[in-house]
Amino acid sequence: MAVGILLITHPGVGTALLETATRLLGKLPVACAAFELAFDADMAAALPRASAMLKRVQGEDGALLLTDVYGASPARLAHQLTQIAAPCHRVAGLSLPMLLRVMNYSEQGLDDLARTAAAGGRNGVVLDDA
Repeated sequence: MAVGILLITHPGVGTALLETATRLLGKLPVACAAFELAFDADMAAALPRASAMLKRVQGEDGALLLTDVYGASPARLAHQLTQIAAPCHRVAGLSLPMLLRVMNYSEQGLDDLARTAAAGGRNGVVLDDA
């Protein structure tokens, strides 16, 4: 199975996470890219650019859109992409643990990989009482 990964984030977030994941894992197992939406971006103008980037990474089994903050402009852009590109799932709350989990289970199908991403984000948060 091949699912592509597109990070849709605020400026500086997606690129940094992909660079860190690449440094930790070496070559990433699936096609990945980061689309960073400027704070003052025109959403109508950003949509075709994000769609073009999605087409470059989309695998034969679809694409997983990982976005940083639910409800923010990048997440809304990701939602628009899910409406025009299929199959596609969006998961918000992007973190390094989420991204690493996705990369480690990249052979999963789109539905399972979306659930794995969400679990990676939840399980990556630990309250250390020490």
